Amino acid sequence: MTKEDRNRADARFNKLARVASGDKTGKAERDAALKAVTDNMAKLKALRLAREAAEPPRPVAPKKTRAKAKQSGEKGPALSDWLAGQQSGGRRT
Repeated sequence: MTKEDRNRADARFNKLARVASGDKTGKAERDAALKAVTDNMAKLKALRLAREAAEPPRPVAPKKTRAKAKQSGEKGPALSDWLAGQQSGGRRT
């Protein structure tokens, strides 16, 4: 093996070693960032639960009904009129 071959092999090995050590530090950085985000979420959740426990319960809003025509006493158009309007409007089924 020549000196040039040995230098190339050493350079390749050193490059792989740098990449491997860089992966370890990158993983540590990701783990630290994940831990910081998780801790912050836990803190915010605790604050939210404490705030909700301190305030009185909110009244539940009544559900809206969709039957406006029945409530107002008015009837919609007859089915045949509605279908004719749909066909004249360009809708064909």
